[in-house]
Formats: sequence, C-alpha cells, structure tokens
Amino acid sequence: MAKADIQMPDDFLEKLSRLGSRTDEISERVLEAGGEIVLAKTKSNLASVIGSGTAYDSRTTGELERSLGLTPVKVDKNGNHNIKLGFSEPRSDGGSNAKIANILEYGKSGQRAKPFLNPAKSASKAAAEDAMKRKFQEEVDKI
Repeated sequence: MAKADIQMPDDFLEKLSRLGSRTDEISERVLEAGGEIVLAKTKSNLASVIGSGTAYDSRTTGELERSLGLTPVKVDKNGNHNIKLGFSEPRSDGGSNAKIANILEYGKSGQRAKPFLNPAKSASKAAAEDAMKRKFQEEVDKI
C-alpha cells in the first residue's frame, strides 16, 4: 500500500492555531449572520400572512411581528453553539405569541393554515449558509 504525506501550508496552520482561542467568538458572529437572514425572511413572510384572506376585518396589533427575534448564541451540553428564532413572551394581554404563531402556521378549525415559518426556513437556507460562510472567511482573514 502506498503512503502519502501531505502537509498544510505554514500560514494556514498559524491561522488555524490562532482561531482555536477565538472559536467561540467567531462561532457566535457566524451564527448571528445566518440567523439575521432567516429572521428577515420570516418577518417578511409573517407580515404577508397576517390579516390576509380573513372572513372578518383584521384585528392585528403588530405585537406578534414585534415579538419575533433571535436568541443570543448559547452553547448546549454537547458543546454545540446554537441560535434560535422565536417569539418573546408573554403578550401584553397575557396570551401566548407562540400559540398565535402556531395557529397561523398550521391553522385550526374554521381557520386555514397560513404557513410562514417553514417556507421561510426553506427559502432562506442557501442564503443563510452563504452568509455564514462569508462571515467565517471574513473572521479568518482578520487573523
């Protein structure tokens, strides 16, 4: 069997070693860059479905749209960095934004579904990945 010995360029190894101490910081920035893309698409989709196709005049207050946001980046028990998109709670009337979003997404008896989360996820996946790759490269180039 043949054996090959491949060595990485010294400048790349140096950047990689410096990245090690800044991994958490860079991971946060990369996740935030991707999260902002998904958040923008979700807000756009949400705005387009609220009040559309209703049998009665819309009673929207804008509270659901304002409550949509990103969590800070957190590290889970397995050491993975995560950022989540969701709704802040509770509503000013004591209700649940998540409940209203769920009804919009999946519908209920007498109210058809108006999906906005799943389409946003699908439509923004490639753009979010590209934004995260660009941000990662930008951060590595700074080193």
